Amino acid sequence: MSQHEDLDYSTTYEGVDFYNIDSMLTEDERMIQESVREWVDDRFLTQDPKTGLSVIESHYQAGTFPMELIKEFGDMEVLGINLEGYGLPGMSNISYGLACQELERGDSGLRSFASVQGSLCMYPIWAFGTEEQKKKYLLKMGKAELIGCFGLTEPDHGSNPGGMLTKAIDDGDSYVLNGAKMWITNGTIADLAIVWAKLGGDSSKHIRGFIVEKDDVGFSAPEMKNKNSLRASITSELVLQDCRIPKNRLLPNVAGLKGPFSCLNNARYGISWGALGAAMGCYHSARLYALNRTQFNKPIAQYQLVQNKLAWMLREITKGQLLAFQLGKMKDAGTLIPPQISLAKMNNVDIALQIARVSRDIHGANGILAEYPIMRHMANLESVYTYEGTHDIHNLIVGRWITGLQAFF
Repeated sequence: MSQHEDLDYSTTYEGVDFYNIDSMLTEDERMIQESVREWVDDRFLTQDPKTGLSVIESHYQAGTFPMELIKEFGDMEVLGINLEGYGLPGMSNISYGLACQELERGDSGLRSFASVQGSLCMYPIWAFGTEEQKKKYLLKMGKAELIGCFGLTEPDHGSNPGGMLTKAIDDGDSYVLNGAKMWITNGTIADLAIVWAKLGGDSSKHIRGFIVEKDDVGFSAPEMKNKNSLRASITSELVLQDCRIPKNRLLPNVAGLKGPFSCLNNARYGISWGALGAAMGCYHSARLYALNRTQFNKPIAQYQLVQNKLAWMLREITKGQLLAFQLGKMKDAGTLIPPQISLAKMNNVDIALQIARVSRDIHGANGILAEYPIMRHMANLESVYTYEGTHDIHNLIVGRWITGLQAFF
């Protein structure tokens, strides 16, 4: 008799923890993981009675973000979860990582929403803003009463943000911003945008951060449609045409690329956990399918080729978990360096995308159906593979650390 015969594999997600990482978590970290996991299961992976698909799959098919559930992100205290003070949770970076993992097990769009809000928008205000700015924005953003977005990437300047064309001009008691930003998560629904622009010169050392509010004259954020990836996420363009903002909305405590890069490193850290969530969702689906799908009078899970694929998936997920966990411990201790984040983001997204493809193979023709999460995760991961630093650029960041020689500019 198989050791699995007495288990019901049609029930909810069981988790993937082959090396018992759970035993190394604090009580608070386990609580965060369990609460976000249950929320994702109950609010996103349950069946939508209108479509017969999961709630998140219905949003994905329609190309919509679940706006009705934004407040619940704040209620769970996962927005800015690892930031201290100003009424914020101040929990560990492991807690933040676990939250990202469980959100992306639902969909990359869910994790992106939380990641952009906490790491790319709240963090720069928390790290580089004035006390007035922190008190005005942070608690409301943590409660999801204000939504933020992050404007760095431009149409012609992705991997080279230092070449940005967006400019800010000092005009008495105001700054006037002109330029455009692309691929902006949350942009159309955002109440404020952290916009990076050059002030007082053309070199990257003149890059400064500005808080632009949605009602500022000259600011608009049209949504980008017709995507085949991240369809359950809002992606926008930011347009600044003589956008005038008061001087008290400059982030005063950082200049140059250090500002946006420090934000990106926090977000990339979260991605290194989040991608594992997508991988776990694909692995879980493949495992259930293999145990239940019968060919030649026995479940396909009994065949050597399928077992080899499942063993490879578990191996890579486990390696990724250990990598992310150690990275989180170093982040909490303040000892990590950016190339270590690059390696984790690069590796874990890469293996997640490969796991999605192998899972699709195990599902056979059924793998393309919206009944299963495989193609949705696979398409999403194609974006995650290149955003917030492409796979190749992260390789070169690690290569620079190895050799001391800069290869990409």
